[in-house]
Amino acid sequence: MNREMQIQSLEALYGLNQQGSAFLDETVTRSPIGRYTSQTRFEAERAAVFRGQPILAAHGSELPENGSFLTLQKSGLPILLTRDSSGRVNAFLNVCRHRGAKLVHDEKGCKGAFSCPYHAWTFANTGELRGVPHQKQGFPEIDKAANGLKRLPAVERLGFIWIVATPDIDYDFDTFLAPLEQEMAWIDMDQHVLVHVETVECRANWKLLLEAGLEAYHFRVAHKETVGPHMMDNLSSYHMFGPHIRSVLPRTSLPDLDMTAPETWDFRELANVVYTVFPTTQFLTMQDHFAWINVDPVAPDHTRIRLGTLAPAADITPEKAAHWTRNHAISKATLSEDFDICVDIQAGLDSGANDALTYGRYEGALDRFNAEIEAVL
Repeated sequence: MNREMQIQSLEALYGLNQQGSAFLDETVTRSPIGRYTSQTRFEAERAAVFRGQPILAAHGSELPENGSFLTLQKSGLPILLTRDSSGRVNAFLNVCRHRGAKLVHDEKGCKGAFSCPYHAWTFANTGELRGVPHQKQGFPEIDKAANGLKRLPAVERLGFIWIVATPDIDYDFDTFLAPLEQEMAWIDMDQHVLVHVETVECRANWKLLLEAGLEAYHFRVAHKETVGPHMMDNLSSYHMFGPHIRSVLPRTSLPDLDMTAPETWDFRELANVVYTVFPTTQFLTMQDHFAWINVDPVAPDHTRIRLGTLAPAADITPEKAAHWTRNHAISKATLSEDFDICVDIQAGLDSGANDALTYGRYEGALDRFNAEIEAVL
């Protein structure tokens, strides 16, 4: 999103505000309830979306040095991420190739090799099978090269580690990431560090949670005690780039633009930007940091959410520690308001009150997001 696009976005939103209009799509649309409740639908999403598309697994700063490792649960699978001695990131299924035990139980650390807690088969952090106790007697003909850890496609780009949760396939990350790199170069994600991260369990469908970040219609109601007073009422725009969405959410300072020249506008002071990175991630850009919302669908009505705060590496100082902690708490409080409402929505989906959810003309990004999922399915 270059400087020209930033100015154009603000000018368009300023003009809509002057007209007393929202950013409108052509039609009202509907989303069938089964998208959020059906087990069959969820299993199809897991196969085609969660395990067939690249997903964000971690930020690069979570593997801070050669030898670092991190364990995660993603797309219903146990994942092991490592940074080897060359600095390369690797992703594996966190499963021993002998009897299927979980190989690494620690959440994170630094190791060159991992020994299975069941029978001590040992694997390098590059995935190779290194050692088998009593191999000569018990496994005289074992092919160690064929019994390394199951590798997942992985790449480190834009400051993040991206994986495809299907073992031993080739994936063209360059094509997938090209539009993201062009769009998001202005925010320098690779120059940031994850300063806070926590996991939240939510009894709601994953799509409901991401849909909440795609419109400003609810701000003055759902967020009236947090961010609502600081944002324009029901005014935001969205733009598709590939399957991804950029939403611009102006602050209440927007009406003052007529008193200043465009070359003086500070985009991040005047608007938040939500990037919905297909399929399961959102970034909320604010004045000096980012909130990272990374959803991991567990069941049709259960989602695990990893909430993170990313700050510029140059600003990670003892003096600013309280500032980042405070901003993380504000983000969590605001997002929790959305999550709580989504839990209520999920609880009412099977009531028979609605056969579909309705998206108004200023909620068009929700329909476009679901259309991308349908296209993959």
